[in-house]
Amino acid sequence: MNYIEPAGKSFRKTILALFLGSFVTFADLYSTQPVIPVFAKQFGVSPAMASLTLSFATGTLAICLLLVSFFSESIDRKKIMGVALTMSALLSISVSFVQDSITTLIAVRAVQGAVLAGFPAIAMAYINEEFHPKSLGYVMGIYVSGSSIGGLAGRLIVGVLTDHYSWNIAIGSLGVLSLLISLVFWWMLPSSQHSLNNKMSLFRIKESLQHNFKNPQLLLLFGMAFLLMGSFVTVYNFIGIPLMEPPYQLSQTLIGFIFIIYLVGTFSSTWMGKLADRYSKGHVLLSGILIMLAGALLTLAVPLSVKIIGLAFFTFGFFGAHSIASSWVGRVAGKSEKAQASALYLLFYYGGSSIVGATGGIFLIRFGWGGVVAVVSLLIISAAVCILLLKKET
Repeated sequence: MNYIEPAGKSFRKTILALFLGSFVTFADLYSTQPVIPVFAKQFGVSPAMASLTLSFATGTLAICLLLVSFFSESIDRKKIMGVALTMSALLSISVSFVQDSITTLIAVRAVQGAVLAGFPAIAMAYINEEFHPKSLGYVMGIYVSGSSIGGLAGRLIVGVLTDHYSWNIAIGSLGVLSLLISLVFWWMLPSSQHSLNNKMSLFRIKESLQHNFKNPQLLLLFGMAFLLMGSFVTVYNFIGIPLMEPPYQLSQTLIGFIFIIYLVGTFSSTWMGKLADRYSKGHVLLSGILIMLAGALLTLAVPLSVKIIGLAFFTFGFFGAHSIASSWVGRVAGKSEKAQASALYLLFYYGGSSIVGATGGIFLIRFGWGGVVAVVSLLIISAAVCILLLKKET
C-alpha cells in the first residue's frame, strides 16, 4: 500500500495540516470556558447555567461522534474534516453576534459541538489509514499536541481579548483565525486513499458496533480513555478553588495562566509517541500513567511551586498516554472499523470528561483537595490495571 512515509514534503505537510485541524477543534470547543463568569453577569444567570455554553458543546460532540464515523465510510474523510472545521469557524463568528439571549448562545454552541464531531474521530481514522504503521505513534503525538496548544490558545486568546474589548470581539476574532486556518487545512491535507467507502446501513452499524464491543483490547482502551480523561478534567476543573483560598489567594487571572502547563503536553505527546514506535507500547503507556499518578500526589504538597510541578507531571503523563492509546486503537481495530473504533474511543473519552469531571466536585466539598486527589488516584490506578490486562491480551 502507498502509505505516507515518515520522510519528505508530503509527510510534513500532512502532519502540519492535522496539527492545525486539531488546533482549531479544541480552540473553538473550549473558547467559552474562560468567559463563563462574564456570561453569568451579562445575561443575569447562574454560573451553572452559563457553563452550559461549554457542556452542551462537548455533549453534542460526544453524541454525534458515532453518527459521523458511519457517514465517513461513504464520504471522503478530508471533506468531512474540512467542512467540520469551516462550519465551526463560521459558528464562532456567529456566536459573537449574540447579545441578549443565553438560550440562543447555548443553542449555537450545541450546534457547534455537533459540527465539530466531524473532525476528531475522522482524523484518528485518517492517521491510522494513511500513514505507515511505523510512524503512527509520532504522527498521533503531533496531532494530540495540536489539541493541547489549541485548547490553551483558545482560552488565552478569548480571555485576554475579553479583558481589553469584549467577549463578542474575542470569540469573533478566534472564529476569523479558525476560518483562515481551516482554509489552509483544505489546501494542505491530501485526500484519503485507503478508506473503504462502504455504504451505511442499519445492519452495517450493528455489525460494526458488535465487532468493536466484542474486542477485549478495544474495551480496555475505551475504559482507559474514560478513566484518564475523567481524571485530567477533574484536576483542572477544581485545582483553582484551593488556590484561591489561603495561603495562596491567587487571582482569577493567575489561575487562568495555569493552563500554560498544557505546553508540556505538547512535548510529551510527541516524545512518548515516538518512544512507543521504538519500544513496547504497553511499557511506555504504563510509564505515562504512573507519571500522572506521581503528579497528582505532588499536588497535595503545601508549597505552591511543588503543586505546579505536580500539575506539570500530571499533564505530561496524560497527553503522552492519550497519544499512545489513540494510535493503539487504530492498530487493534479491523481495517473496516477504524473510524467507528476511534469514535467509540472518543465517546468514552468525552464521557469521562462529562461524568467524572462533574462528580469530582462532590469529593472536593466533602473532603477537600485531598478527596479529589484520592478519587483521581483511584481512577489512574484503575487505568494502569487496564494496561496490564491489555498487555496480556497482546
